[in-house]
Amino acid sequence: MFQSFQSKNGRAYLFNKVVNVTVGEKEDRIMITGVHTVADIFCTGCGSIVGWKYEAAHEESQKYKEGKVILERFMVLGPDGSQYIPESHIVGPGSDADDI
Repeated sequence: MFQSFQSKNGRAYLFNKVVNVTVGEKEDRIMITGVHTVADIFCTGCGSIVGWKYEAAHEESQKYKEGKVILERFMVLGPDGSQYIPESHIVGPGSDADDI
């Protein structure tokens, strides 16, 4: 289950659960909806930041976000909507896919 949101990079989605990510350090951030304690979310494959996790909401109306994760479409798919693959993960001529 997810909800659609807007982030600084465009469309973003709020998920109850995500996989293949690691959680960074907690910090307070001032957002459009108020102050939240959040932690960046990193892709376990490439290490890129793909969104953030809401650890705590300081506004009562925002408490429903606690423990949930925002994934930014731009960070997961790329700016043109195609699947984003970092250059370090592209297999060139003569490469063996097992080397990735």
